[in-house]
Amino acid sequence: MRDLRAPFLPALLVFIAAVAAIPIVSNNPSLREELFLVLMLVTLASSINIIMGYTGYVSFGHIVFFGIGGYIAFWLMQTFNVHFLLAAIASAIPAALIAALIGIPILRLRGAYFALATVGINEAMKSFMTNFEPFGGAIGMFFSFSIYLQYGGAREAAFLAYYTMAAIALATVATSYVIRRSKFGLSLMAIREDQDVAMLVGIDPARAKVMAYVISAFFPALAGATFFFKNGIIEPGPAFDLLRSIESLVMVVLGGIGTVAGPIVGAALYEWLRGFLITNPTFANFQLAIAGLLLLLTVLFVTAGLVGSLRNRFPRLRAYIQ
Repeated sequence: MRDLRAPFLPALLVFIAAVAAIPIVSNNPSLREELFLVLMLVTLASSINIIMGYTGYVSFGHIVFFGIGGYIAFWLMQTFNVHFLLAAIASAIPAALIAALIGIPILRLRGAYFALATVGINEAMKSFMTNFEPFGGAIGMFFSFSIYLQYGGAREAAFLAYYTMAAIALATVATSYVIRRSKFGLSLMAIREDQDVAMLVGIDPARAKVMAYVISAFFPALAGATFFFKNGIIEPGPAFDLLRSIESLVMVVLGGIGTVAGPIVGAALYEWLRGFLITNPTFANFQLAIAGLLLLLTVLFVTAGLVGSLRNRFPRLRAYIQ
């Protein structure tokens, strides 16, 4: 319990909350939009880090839970006029249950086989939603302006979405930290290092991996519900965008696999780089190529990521940076 009271987590949460408050205090809508996306990416990267960084299972199709959460919440709000916050929570629970159901069989796979299975599940869900008429089929669903009246209008709804995304990001980071410092987290890391040895010391890999997968699915579902509530429209393509899932993996690798701060640093840095490339006429068409090159250079020369490299280079920082 002493570890859980270490100053790193409170300091990190206060820092994220302070940064999130900047566009509200300064009344800067443009910055608010940028930070909304960064907070969403922090949630996605930190969630994937739970299954990839702690357990060692690379999930290329983790965005499937983002889409599932978005679709279920959108349908509840549009069809039954359920309040956004209640719809978001109600969508995350089925997403977690689906993660448990699919996690039991696919987590028996290892390495590339698991990664390919996650891609297949995402594409299968995308195809299903494209042909599922109750959820709008290929054209998806969209809100009429009247949906936002119960929140005080579209502007107030946008603020609510921003506050909610900030809270989700904070909850995801806190959960990641608690897992890393817990006995459960040690079990996951033991599985990551050698699953067979972990079994010999009394760890149940199947149960631990499914639990980690379920937890890592819950927060992306909340983020998906919030993102599409704010946008007012949801379609199969953006909801199950495999590229966004791959970008989340890049963020984790860039910041530091298996660290708490790594996905945060990776998300902020990658989003800044992506924004620079998109707005620069010279590099706009090479965004993905440069992202791939960045990933390659990180894997070859900074294998522990930025945060991991700092911890390795300066051992004293390990007590302050997780």
